[in-house]
Parts: sequence; structure tokens; C-alpha cells
Amino acid sequence: MIEEKKVLEALGTIIDPDFRKDIVSLGFIKNMKIEGDHVAFDIELTTAACPVKVEFQKQAEEAVRRVAGVKSVNANMTSKPRKAANTSQTPGLAKVKNIIAVASAKGGVGKSTVAANIARELSHRGLATGLLDADIFGPSIPTLFDIHRPSLYQDEDNLIVPLEVPGLGADGSKTQGLKLMSFGFLLPEGPAILRGPLVSQYIQQLLGQVKWGELDYLVIDMPPGTGDVQLTITQTIRISGAVIVTTRQALSLVDVERGIEMFEKVKVPMLGIVENMSYFVCDNCDKKHYLFGPAGSTSLTEKYGLESLVQIPINQDIVSGLNKPAANPFIVELVDNMIRAEGKRSIEDKSLPTVANGPAGLSVSWTDGTKAFVPHRELRADCHCATCVDEHSGERLLKEEDIPDDIAAVEVEPLGNYALRISWSDGHNTGIYPWAQIRKWAEVGQATAR
Repeated sequence: MIEEKKVLEALGTIIDPDFRKDIVSLGFIKNMKIEGDHVAFDIELTTAACPVKVEFQKQAEEAVRRVAGVKSVNANMTSKPRKAANTSQTPGLAKVKNIIAVASAKGGVGKSTVAANIARELSHRGLATGLLDADIFGPSIPTLFDIHRPSLYQDEDNLIVPLEVPGLGADGSKTQGLKLMSFGFLLPEGPAILRGPLVSQYIQQLLGQVKWGELDYLVIDMPPGTGDVQLTITQTIRISGAVIVTTRQALSLVDVERGIEMFEKVKVPMLGIVENMSYFVCDNCDKKHYLFGPAGSTSLTEKYGLESLVQIPINQDIVSGLNKPAANPFIVELVDNMIRAEGKRSIEDKSLPTVANGPAGLSVSWTDGTKAFVPHRELRADCHCATCVDEHSGERLLKEEDIPDDIAAVEVEPLGNYALRISWSDGHNTGIYPWAQIRKWAEVGQATAR
């Protein structure tokens, strides 16, 4: 007789590459059934779009077949059920499983193009996907997809039915279509000149009165900035995660901090950062030329504590590839990493380090027993924000002699599970301190364990 224990031991050899734990201890194995020489079970992944889904299924079935007495195996791939993003004000979102906000705190960094490519790639993978252009003042979707003055209609419930563009597989065959909605579809040609109340009204209509139907993903191309429109969106619907698009340019990076803080304040999980227009490759020498700072400068992950999802070069295919069947490798990498980040958020250990703010510094204790004491003055000097470090040269602008001896942390606020935001007694409050940065004090002995 086949023992369930032996089957689980076999499955325990399969390691999830993101969590670095086996799929049994992660709780992925569900509904085990053993009938004679046949074994069946579910592998419940964190998301239906998991990029290693097929690999997990193959590994699991091969591992269980090696168990003595097993003749046949059926590993059924499932995913954790997601609550609908619906509220009473958003009936059109009743069957939408995941909402991804693609944002930038500054315009001109290619946010809309990235959002459109994310949605297109998800659709190419056979996932029911919608793309909402929520930029009221500068809608981009009509131009990116070359759709102007389309005919829209409402259903019997007075919900607007979005447009749908056909999907294209790698071989040119038709796949899952992509649903589109943009404020630009509702406007005549010309600029949108609107006052505040009208803007809010149109945003509410786009969020609540579009009939998306059943979607695995709705990608929202957010308006640039961190004002009232952005807050209206984040407070009206349940957003599964946010992606921030930026360049390495100093002006863009200053605004990234504001975007991170906005999403954290409204409890939207941050999935990572996309560094767009990072470099270009010379046609003649294949050399990478970094436009907004050298390749060796401080990475965005080190700076903010968030994962860098991808570095996208200046590449014509990023814009022109929306109607092509071939997948762009940079967008594939971006979507794979985004989905992995979303999965991590739903299962990772929620126990954060504990922080006690004392008169002289921060006492930090990690769940693995590691402890560190970081003096206020040294932590203030280690700030990596754009006002303390030159974004182009990496030169430290903040001089240690300019830091008051009695500097103190006035407020210590966690940002998700990746960083701290600290307001200082000298008025400085734009620094983000990743946990990895703080942990270095313990690991290299710069701080005294207490």
C-alpha cells in the first residue's frame, strides 16, 4: 500500500526558487488522494500566472512515480482563490481577480508603454486581461494601440463595454484577447480641459462603470504624480500590487520616494521598480551606454529596498511590438518577476524585525535572533536619498560635520516589509532605509549588538 508520508517525502525534494523552501512545507500540496496504485493531488500555487507552473507539475509527477508501488500520477495545478476587487461602487470589477497599478511619480518615463506591454504579455500567456488607461489629462492607450474614435456602447445595466483587441500567439495564431478602456475613447480630438470635480467624476466612472467581466488581471495605467486622482483610485478599489516605473535620472528618482510612500500609506503592496530607458546598445560595438548614470552606481534595490523587476533599454520594439506576436525578452523578464513578486507577497513571512527607537539610536531584532543597535547619527549619515547623495556621481552631499551631535529619529515608520522611513530632528524626512541596509550594521560589526 502506498503511504501518503512517502509521497510527501518525494514531493518535499521540489524547491520553490523564489521562497527557497520545498513545496510541502510551503503548504502547496492539497487534496491528496491515493487509490490503489494511482496518486492524485493539487499543487496550489500563489498565482495562476506562476512562471514555473509547468515545471512544478512535471517535477512533481516524476518524483511521485519513483515512489514504490505508484503506477500513475495526476498533479492538478491550481492557485489560491482571490477575493474580487469589487466594492458597492465598482460593479464592473466584480469578477476581476487581480489589479496591478503601474505608476510613476513623474511624467515622461515611459509608464504607459510599460503598462501596455505588461497587459499584452499577460494576454499572450492566455490570461484574461484588461488594460485601463486612467490618465485623464494625457491618455496614451488610443495612440499606443492606434485606436481612435471607437464606437462604444453600454449593456442593459448601463455599464460601458470595453474594446477588445485580438491576441496573437508566437506563431501568429489568435490567443486570448486584450480588453481596453481609456478616457481617450470618450473624448473628441483635442486636449482634455477639466476642473477637479469633473476629473473625480470621470475617474469614478472608469473604475466602477466598465463591464470587464471575468479577468485574471486588470492593469491600470495610473496618472503620473501622487495627487488627489491617484488617491481616489487607490482608495476606491482593492489593488493587488503596484509597479513603479522610473529612469535613473535624478529628477525621476526624487519622485520615486513619493510614489512609494503614497502606495504604502494606502496599504497597496509594492511589487518592484522598473528602470526604463536604462541604456542603449551601440549598433557597431554592442556596448551598453548608460544615459542617466554609470552602471556601477547605487542600484535602485539598494536605494529603496524594492526588487528591480527589469532594466529596459531604449528599444524600438518596446513601442512597436504591441501588435506583434513575438514576445520582447525584456517584457517577458518583467512580467515573470512581477508575478513572482506578487506570489511572494501572498505567502512570505509577515514577521518583520522589531524596532525600538531610543534616545541614542535604533535597537533592531530580527526573527532569526540577529540584533543590532544603530546610532542615530551614523544612520542619518548613511542616508542614500537624492538630497544626500549625488545621483550621477555617487558623491555624498551630506557632510558628517553638518549633522548635529544630538540628531534624533523623530518618527520611524515601516514601509511594507522592505524598508523604514525615518523623519529626523533636523527636518530631513525623505530617506528610505531598506532592511538590508540596516542589517549590514549587524553583519559587518559596525553596530553593537545589545
